[in-house]
Amino acid sequence: MSKEERPDPYINSIFPCPVYITKRDSILTPEEEIDIDKIVDEEGIGKNFGNSFSNNSYIFNDKLKRIKQFCEQHLKIYVEKVICPSEAIDLYITQSWLNITKPGEAHHQHYHSNSIISGVFYISTEEDDKISFEDPNCKLKEQIRFDVKEFNPFNSTTWVFPAITNELILFPSWIDHQVGQNITATTDRISLSFNTFIRGHLGNQLNKNELFL
Repeated sequence: MSKEERPDPYINSIFPCPVYITKRDSILTPEEEIDIDKIVDEEGIGKNFGNSFSNNSYIFNDKLKRIKQFCEQHLKIYVEKVICPSEAIDLYITQSWLNITKPGEAHHQHYHSNSIISGVFYISTEEDDKISFEDPNCKLKEQIRFDVKEFNPFNSTTWVFPAITNELILFPSWIDHQVGQNITATTDRISLSFNTFIRGHLGNQLNKNELFL
């Protein structure tokens, strides 16, 4: 936007947190449904804080290959559009697992350590399911708390997105997030989460921060 096109007054958003959302065109294939049943029924699930997750925490190694390819495709776009590295880096998926939230359960607030970008792909959700993110600076911002008539990205410390079946959400691993209680009577909420790390050349010799991964 040029200076001539800029409105007056002009409010800009600096240092935003990128949350990338995209929808997969195709529904689950019969083969993918079989893979999910095997992960849950044969390999088993363990208890988490408020819900459950798959015992297999590397499911992309040998299952759900098309979903993995879809996630990798959008991770590449995320790197190109958000990180914009000067040299090629390979952002690859490390761990991947299923989350199962039964009726009455919730997915507690948490973040993902030892990861750069994390993702969640929703396999089975209900109409009112949501994922919420918390501003890491919320305690600082709420030292002075105002009653507001309308929330916006500038005055909010929590931001909510719908959790929609067949949708992928990518976000920085350091940001706290959670999914509320499953209020259905009989339907499990199922999502697939994953973490990432990088291979490549970071920094440079001159700045004394060169790193080869």
